[in-house]
Amino acid sequence: MKAPLKVTGIDHVVLHVKDLARSKKFYIELLGMEVEHESSWQLFLKCGHQGVALFETEDGAGIHGGSEMNHMALRLKSGEYEKVRGLLEEAGCEVSGRRGDPRCIYFSDPDGHRLQLLTPEER
Repeated sequence: MKAPLKVTGIDHVVLHVKDLARSKKFYIELLGMEVEHESSWQLFLKCGHQGVALFETEDGAGIHGGSEMNHMALRLKSGEYEKVRGLLEEAGCEVSGRRGDPRCIYFSDPDGHRLQLLTPEER
């Protein structure tokens, strides 16, 4: 059976955050994403051809980082595993890896959303 539609990629993923300014700094200054457009309560970032949207929750609304999705995997353009891991740890992130995968680094953003960085394959 042929699918009636053909998805060509992910346009963006939305994450709810408590503090938009704090999250903007994390995603831009640590992870190198770029602002596509923003307002007082939302920020759309580009990472390659995909996007991440950060929506600030209303006062008192809960953040459920780690339960809304398992994780978001991000592919790095460059960087050696140990150096990338060290940069994340210096930024205050608790970092873990995956057994048998020397390119995979897991950590969380300030609101508890689980992220994965994939370092480039060594040549």
